[in-house]
Amino acid sequence: MSDRCTTARPPVHRFVLAAYLVTATLPLACTTTAAAAADLPLKAPAAPPAYQWSGCYLGLNAGGGTSGTNLGSTVDLGTHLVGADPASVGASGSGSANADGFIGGGQVGCNLQTGHVVFGLEGDFDYFRSNPTFSNNTSTLSDGVTPFSVTQSLTTDYLATVRPRVGIGADRTFVYVTGGVAFTQVNYSQSYSDGAAPPGTGSAIFSKNLVGWTAGGGWEYALAGHWTLRAEYLFASFPTQSAVGAITDASGGSNTLHGSADLVIQVLRAGVNFKF
Repeated sequence: MSDRCTTARPPVHRFVLAAYLVTATLPLACTTTAAAAADLPLKAPAAPPAYQWSGCYLGLNAGGGTSGTNLGSTVDLGTHLVGADPASVGASGSGSANADGFIGGGQVGCNLQTGHVVFGLEGDFDYFRSNPTFSNNTSTLSDGVTPFSVTQSLTTDYLATVRPRVGIGADRTFVYVTGGVAFTQVNYSQSYSDGAAPPGTGSAIFSKNLVGWTAGGGWEYALAGHWTLRAEYLFASFPTQSAVGAITDASGGSNTLHGSADLVIQVLRAGVNFKF
């Protein structure tokens, strides 16, 4: 009589065969799975959002500027200079002059971006010291002998502007045009002297705060964080101003002396801003 437990036990070679089949097919299955996974398309990482120029900022700037002026001089008929001398002095004492100077200061403003268009409003105040001067000391009065000299100068102390800006923001690059109101303070002086007998001397001066217009353009680039860099050009123009003085001598002779000057300023500067 046979033992059921003994007869139900599977032969050993069956276990060996099963183990062999599992060992042989497992690498193939893994390879097939890996190959199938490799064939799946990879999802590209999301592009970072474009930089937004909206917000307010403050910053510093520095660069160079040049000022130019047309200087006028006229002399009325009087008792020191007579005949053709007043007209000769006025013509010889008029001219133009330019001067360069350092410019530096700060700016504050705000921007609003809509699509790629950026609108902004900015105000700045810069130190700008220049002194264009015209001098003529080689002429003579109508007698061809008596020398005279006329010197005129115009000194600036600062340049300030308030300007809208509009331009295109292409991610971190912003290119813009700008224009608005300009402010400055000037000191004008004209001095006269001659070698007549008795000699005549005179002057005409004014000191004024001026309001003019300005226009220009610039380029700005956003760095990492809150910082931006910029380069900017501005042209500013101010109206002609006049001064009245007198030429006198020790004998009581006199002539009324008039002086005038306009002013244009050109600025090229770089700056850095911190955006809030």
